[in-house]
Amino acid sequence: MKVEKFKVLLYLKKSGTDKSGKAPIMGRITVNHTMAQFGCKLSCKPELWNARESRLDGKSREAVEINAKIDKLLLAVNSAFDTLVERGQDFDATAVKDLFQGSMDTQMTLLRMTDRICEDLKARIGIDRAKGTYPAYYYMRRTLGEFIEWQFKTKDIAFGQLSEQFIHDYQNFVMDVKGYAVDTVRHYLAILKKICRIAYKEGYAERCFFANFTLPKQSEKTPRALSREDFEKIRDVEIPAWRTTHILVRDLFLFACYTGTAYADAVSVTRDNLYTDDDGNLWLKYRRKKNELRASVKLLPEALALIEKYHDDSRPTLFPMVRHPNLRQHMKSLAVLAGVSSTLCYHQARHSFASLITLEAGVPIETISRMLGHSDITTTQVYARVTPKKLFEDMDKYIEATKDLKLIL
Repeated sequence: MKVEKFKVLLYLKKSGTDKSGKAPIMGRITVNHTMAQFGCKLSCKPELWNARESRLDGKSREAVEINAKIDKLLLAVNSAFDTLVERGQDFDATAVKDLFQGSMDTQMTLLRMTDRICEDLKARIGIDRAKGTYPAYYYMRRTLGEFIEWQFKTKDIAFGQLSEQFIHDYQNFVMDVKGYAVDTVRHYLAILKKICRIAYKEGYAERCFFANFTLPKQSEKTPRALSREDFEKIRDVEIPAWRTTHILVRDLFLFACYTGTAYADAVSVTRDNLYTDDDGNLWLKYRRKKNELRASVKLLPEALALIEKYHDDSRPTLFPMVRHPNLRQHMKSLAVLAGVSSTLCYHQARHSFASLITLEAGVPIETISRMLGHSDITTTQVYARVTPKKLFEDMDKYIEATKDLKLIL
């Protein structure tokens, strides 16, 4: 179908003034030689209406709100027209009207679909989703709403109004305007693609938007396991007795080095998480806060000593609570006290457990994966990196094992 004329006109129906003196705003769609009128479900005082601009004059609250709704309505009309053009079949003004009114009243919108997915995820927490999964969806939903309002001056948009440029503009908004890191932006974009994919599968979108969009490359993170020298410096550092919080932070860090526990787990495990096996060995068994997966680790004498040091029957947890912001600050001080030149963070203890404490001791990586509570052994490979000491020891074993072999040509 060849479209020679397409126009949307908004006008004020002054003959329909209500008791408050407001007149309804009407619309007229023109496609070639056909016309269709519709009510905008909006009204205003005649003196505020600008017929040339098809919007209200001024910056009053009423003007701003109604103009925003007008923008949303015009976007929906144009989106309906573009959809009909893409179908390649003949249509008239009434078809545009019917499609846009359906999209405004009943069609699933982008933010409505996002809210639904967020609520579904929230309902599954503790069943097959970890509590830590939800915040990323929540903050993505918030930035997406901010972007739509910033870019389109409206509260929401229908899937029919999306274009392939949308995701690029959203990416620039989150990175440049909001100033978020690449990895955060990458996560938000992945969620947006997932939402559009679900909308397409459920029939709310006529095509799968952003299926061919390539996510930003994830930043490479080097493993942060401590060197043997730095580990010993932290272990042996003498901290004045009056610095009780520094001592506690150091001990929590060492406990993580000996057990591989993340911060959220170290401050929440209780005596109920301690188990004794048939040989009398004590084990720490718990479900990780991050993914609810089971982690099990046999406690070394050093870890047992730390547990006994902070034993207190009046407290449910094995260790006193230290808030994460305070812990981060004290980790910086601990690096200075121990003479460690590199930046020190708590998660390095988990890496150090995987590399220095277990892998160097000959523990198989499959066992380390179970200790750390990983669902995929490739994740464990990032933590448990082969150190030069381990490499030399393994090469010596290899040479010893193959010394009697003879090469026959």
